[in-house]
Amino acid sequence: MKQEELNFEKDQFAQTMIPGKFAKSMRTCVLWQLIRFAILNVKMIIVVQKSH
Repeated sequence: MKQEELNFEKDQFAQTMIPGKFAKSMRTCVLWQLIRFAILNVKMIIVVQKSH
């Protein structure tokens, strides 16, 4: 039995989603995290500039 299937046997975890291979790879990819960090910083700078 797969690990994903074992998680769904318990009642309290019956509704939890388990990320697939693509989601796991995107969460652990340092390059992708740096890109997302840069995008978030640019968005925050824009919001702060609009408020001043």
